[in-house]
Amino acid sequence: MASTTAVDVLPSGGRIFVSIPDIFYIPEFVFGGLVWILVASTRVIPDNPLGWVMFVSVFCFVLTTLWFLIFLCGANQSGIWPPLDVIYHFVAAVFYLSALVDLAYITVLKGWGMSFVSGIPILTGLGAGENLKTYRLDIAAVVMCSVATLLYFLHAVFSAIRWKNS
Repeated sequence: MASTTAVDVLPSGGRIFVSIPDIFYIPEFVFGGLVWILVASTRVIPDNPLGWVMFVSVFCFVLTTLWFLIFLCGANQSGIWPPLDVIYHFVAAVFYLSALVDLAYITVLKGWGMSFVSGIPILTGLGAGENLKTYRLDIAAVVMCSVATLLYFLHAVFSAIRWKNS
């Protein structure tokens, strides 16, 4: 007699640490958290584009944590979860890409010697001291944001492949 048990489409419990798209959770935590820490460790000036970078990094860190816990507890076994997984990781990738563009633009302006007073760029020169430290932290944040964008994009692609094959 044939078995009528359905095969789980999404892994749960400890299997998320060895399945291909879900193995990206830990690096997403690490690199997303590093973006958050690096941008927050400098003065968030100008506040408009860097505020968006902070929002994206905090938002994705918190939602990825919740998503990870849902997968870890096994509450992801209904049929709605595979498309939700693709949508969430695609939206996170687009958010991180937009944050990356904003952060890279501000970093390039700082590299050209622009400083921001009340959100208005003025030419001050890079020089030594606080401006150089902030510039280096922003470069590191751009690199970490690039890696986080790539990780979320890869997670979305592999989740879409898994959804298609289910």
